[in-house]
Amino acid sequence: MLLRLAYSVYRIYLFIFRPVTYGTRVLLVKDGRVLLVRHTYRSGWHLPGGGIKRGETVETAARREVREETGAEMGAVQLLGVYSNLDNYVSGHNILFSCEDFIVTGKPDHEIAETRFFTLSDLPANMFPGHRRKIEEYLGGKISSNSGRW
Repeated sequence: MLLRLAYSVYRIYLFIFRPVTYGTRVLLVKDGRVLLVRHTYRSGWHLPGGGIKRGETVETAARREVREETGAEMGAVQLLGVYSNLDNYVSGHNILFSCEDFIVTGKPDHEIAETRFFTLSDLPANMFPGHRRKIEEYLGGKISSNSGRW
């Protein structure tokens, strides 16, 4: 409940100040399945990821966020692209990686209600649309490192 309230306050902050944000997302794919997260403070399923902290590289941020949100440790990662979300008063930019070399060794932190593997052919209906598009593009071999929109 407290996280939902904090998220609502954050949305008001975005509306008033319209900051530029930078984050990472990671497509964790193994054996024809993708690992997704469901947050405690927003609905639907999402690719794991989050904000980049001051002094972090984008890859370090991606590894930290995946560890925090899924309990997974990643091996080799591949940069897939940089994408922008300019909807709903935000100027958010995400760096998208893929990783097929990972092991879930821990548990997600308090922000995550659930993690679950989904087959790539049967993604959940209530998935964030931009993340669904990136998975579909990845499957179709159409994703590139060119910039685009979530």
